[in-house]
Amino acid sequence: MKALTPLLAVALLSACSSMQQDSSSTVVSRDFGIAKSGRPATLWTLRSGKLEIDVTDHGATLVAVRTPDRAGRVQDIVLGFDDVAGYESGDNQYFGCTVGRVCNRIKNGQFTLDGYTYNLATNNGPNHLHGGGARSFDKVHWDAEVVSRGDEPCIRFTYRSGDGEEGYPGTLQVTATYQLLKSGKIRLDYEATTDHRTPVNLTNHAYWNLAGEGAPTILDHDLQIHAAKYTPTDDTLIPTGAIASVLATPLDFTTPETIGLRIDSLTGTAALGYDHNYVLDTTEGLHRAAVLHHAASGRRLEIETTEPAIQFYSGNFLHGQKGKGGKTYAHRSACCLETQHFPDSVNHANFPSTILEPGQAFRSTTVLTFRAE
Repeated sequence: MKALTPLLAVALLSACSSMQQDSSSTVVSRDFGIAKSGRPATLWTLRSGKLEIDVTDHGATLVAVRTPDRAGRVQDIVLGFDDVAGYESGDNQYFGCTVGRVCNRIKNGQFTLDGYTYNLATNNGPNHLHGGGARSFDKVHWDAEVVSRGDEPCIRFTYRSGDGEEGYPGTLQVTATYQLLKSGKIRLDYEATTDHRTPVNLTNHAYWNLAGEGAPTILDHDLQIHAAKYTPTDDTLIPTGAIASVLATPLDFTTPETIGLRIDSLTGTAALGYDHNYVLDTTEGLHRAAVLHHAASGRRLEIETTEPAIQFYSGNFLHGQKGKGGKTYAHRSACCLETQHFPDSVNHANFPSTILEPGQAFRSTTVLTFRAE
């Protein structure tokens, strides 16, 4: 990736005037290529202390996270591409993007709301996945604004999803806000409003490898998920409606466990490894969700969220595509930890509801804390 060149510096710094007083907190931008629509994409780099991230307005996407290991060596730990063309290519598997209007799966691409059956794209076998086709949130241009939150760099992306887009009812106004906290954290806030009842389930789909993106495996990482239960699925990965215990199964990460230790027992299942929705033990306020740790580098990622669940995916469909700087993203060389509501909630009355009402606001917060120990 070519060196960053500050653009629109006056506008950016006026929007975050307090950053001028703290040289360790900065926001700069550069061109990120031209999308197939002919619209230019922009990449923003936000830095606070030892933590630096890149985000782009194509898909409100987290492109890079650079953070030090225990020896102070800084590496990018998120999979992605060098320009917007990579994100529009067939090699992109939702790398770092904002997923919606409904993330995860909806059975047969259908749901019934207020007596009307809505039909969505079936882009994952018989099911609807991650918001659908050409106008799912990961594929569209979002408007961007650098906003002032003290001396903590922050950028807000906004998108208007029209009534009927990808088959969903109602016009949805949605924002995704990335903020770097001085304590070495990324805060990700989602908000949405609608003029018609509609399902909403938003998440970020970052692929993590704490050894550095392009490192050969995620199987040597230790993972803890603060969940004693999960939602079992059928052979197309749609929840059956049951909620079951993970205890004494390969899905048990209630205490830290090496990801690769038991994954072979899941290779022959429909998930082809880990691709499971965990029901978090605590759902009140901002609560613990998961901890990912890489012993060799000392890097540790702690995840807190306001969401009731987290999807753990072990990169089973990564196939050696080329990412940033020509690095190879091998099978199971990264994992996703997606905070969200349950898959197919719109078709399960016993699951936490994903229906957003007019006059109400959808709000979701996830906080990522990075440490080196």
